[in-house]
Amino acid sequence: VQLQASGGGLVLPGGSLNLSCAAAGFNYGDYDIGWFRQASSTEREGVSCISRRDGTTFYTYSVKGRFTISGDAAKNAVHLQMDSLKFEDTAVYFCAAGRRACVRGVWVLPRNYGYWGQGTLVTVSS
Repeated sequence: VQLQASGGGLVLPGGSLNLSCAAAGFNYGDYDIGWFRQASSTEREGVSCISRRDGTTFYTYSVKGRFTISGDAAKNAVHLQMDSLKFEDTAVYFCAAGRRACVRGVWVLPRNYGYWGQGTLVTVSS
């Protein structure tokens, strides 16, 4: 199982970025995908997840209405569209895969994801 995150960069407040997580080594529906982020000196925070079994999605409160997670079965990928970015969204973003991990109440727990990609840095700055 391999995960490759991409799409990070430097963006102005209010701007947008689209992160992608390309998966390899497993079928699209076998693992749920989560996005986490970690700013300096903070714990890893669950941002969003998508169940690739039934399309269920969850978002952390601070990104609701601004971020959208979606799956691309043809490319075995998951995207995180991030709009109206704020300074506090600055972090390294990671995608992770876990079996039945995108479940209410537990999707934010990193330990539920067995596979992690390398991070991609998102910097929101003026």
